[in-house]
Formats: sequence, C-alpha cells, structure tokens
Amino acid sequence: MDAMNTPLMVALRGPALMITLGVLFMGGFSGDLGFLRTWPVLIIVYGLMRLLERVFRSGETHTTAGGGLST
Repeated sequence: MDAMNTPLMVALRGPALMITLGVLFMGGFSGDLGFLRTWPVLIIVYGLMRLLERVFRSGETHTTAGGGLST
C-alpha cells in the first residue's frame, strides 16, 4: 500500500465509527438489537481501524537523524 493511505485511514476512522454507531442505534430502534448488547461492535471497529493504520504505516519509509532513508 501507499504511504498516503495512512492519513486516509485516520480521516476515515471518525466517519466509520459514526456510521457504526448509527447502524447500532437503528438496530436498537427497530427492536431487533439492543444497543446495550451491541456496543462492543464500536470497540471492534475502532480496533480494526487502528490495525489498518498500523499495517499501512509499516510500509512507509522513515528518515533517520542523519538524513538517510531507512525502511
């Protein structure tokens, strides 16, 4: 993946959590799922987004103090 995808993943984290929260509330209002039983899904989505950030970040090249590139 490209190093430019990391800011994209950071930018998508908030909207992904808001969409998940909306879906969970909608499920609670429809009577199928109660929010108190499904709130751990928010933690799972947050964890997945953080994991994807780390995966994309691991492919980046980093500069050292001497100005050289390290991988």
